[in-house]
This record gives sequence, structure tokens and C-alpha cells, in this order.
Amino acid sequence: MSSETISCKIEHHAVLFALLSKYAMTLAGDEGKDAIQAGMIAYGRERGARMAANAAAHGDELTTMTSQVYGEWLPDYEGQMECGWLQTEPTFQTYVTKCAWCEAWKKHGLLAYGKYYCVNVDNAVYQGFRPDFSCHILKDTLSFGGTRCEFDWGHPLTLEDVRNLEKRKAEIGTSCTKDFNFHTAHLLHTVGNKLKECLGDIGEEAVQKAIDEYIQIFGQEYFDVLKGVQHGFTGL
Repeated sequence: MSSETISCKIEHHAVLFALLSKYAMTLAGDEGKDAIQAGMIAYGRERGARMAANAAAHGDELTTMTSQVYGEWLPDYEGQMECGWLQTEPTFQTYVTKCAWCEAWKKHGLLAYGKYYCVNVDNAVYQGFRPDFSCHILKDTLSFGGTRCEFDWGHPLTLEDVRNLEKRKAEIGTSCTKDFNFHTAHLLHTVGNKLKECLGDIGEEAVQKAIDEYIQIFGQEYFDVLKGVQHGFTGL
């Protein structure tokens, strides 16, 4: 099978994270959990920094509204995610009632490890976009047993923002989105390196065990395709 026909989806991304989390924690306990969180903060901030660079390249200011415009991923198909807005003022708040990451973790029996993806990724991306921004989780997320995820983005969307958001999204289109071959390779690169940095030889072992099980689940070709991704994880 040609690497050009291999297309990772959210499932691959979700499972790879959960496996990295699984082996970091089973091999290193709380130290492994801390290393996973350090990896997710680094990963999220790199994503946010790319979004900020894209916004600047298109002449847009870094605001809560433009942080919504320059998201880097799309669902694999319509209906895979269910989300919306709770309010726009005094602060912008959003919700998720169906999550493809949670569904993947449940499918593969990895929810206990995958849920740590949700602890700080949204805030890390937001702070990578603009360091003085903070996103707060308002209740237990779906992955931690909640009925829905709720997020407070700390700033309002004005009426002008609301009018401009969908218009700007349509203008930008998919020019700044990346496929899940890229996102999965980025996850392995940044989180994997952070595990090795924090845990040394145990981190090396955790990453290799995660890769081995990922290949067992999906096949060698879904790992090999990650090696073909051009690096650019911290830039455009």
C-alpha cells in the first residue's frame, strides 16, 4: 500500500496519545503522569503558536475570535463531533457533547489513559496562540465522566466578532488546517521527546512500547506514514 493512500484519522491520533500515556504511567507512575502533562503542554503550545503565526500572516490580530478561526483540524466526517456555544458574553463559553477522541479511547479500552489528553490541551493551545490568554474547564469533561465538556475562553465575543467569525472562517477555508498524518506525527514527536527528556531510559521504553502496540492495532503502514511527514511542528 502506498504511503500516499494512508490517511490517519482522529482515531489514530487519539489511540497513540493514550498508548503513550498508558506506558508512561505504568512504567513510571506519577512521574510518568507528570511527564505526559508536560508533553501535552508543549504539544498544545506548539499548535497554538502555529495558529498565531497563520493569523499574523493573514493580517489578523490575536483575539479570542481569531483563535476560533485558525483551528488546525477538522472532523473526519460530518456528525463526528457535536459542539456549540453556551454564551458569547460576558465571556465566550463553548461545549462538546460528542467527542471523537473519547469514542476512540472507549473503542480500544484506553479511556483511563486517554482522558489525560483533556486536562490541559485546550488551555495549552490557547496560551500558545497568545500567552496572556487562559481557557478554563467548567465541569468534568466527557472523558472524566461528565455529561458534556464546557470551556470558558476568558473574553467575550462582541456582536461584531460574531458577525465576522463565520465570514472569516469561510475566507480562510482549509488553507491552515492539517491532516491527521501531520497531527499524529507531531504528537509522537513532541510528547515522545518530552517523555524521553523527563524519564530518560524509562521514557525511551514507554515510547517504544506505545509504538509497538499502535502498530499491532493499526498496522505498520500507519506508523511508517508518520515518518514521511515533513517537520514544521513548531513553525509554519
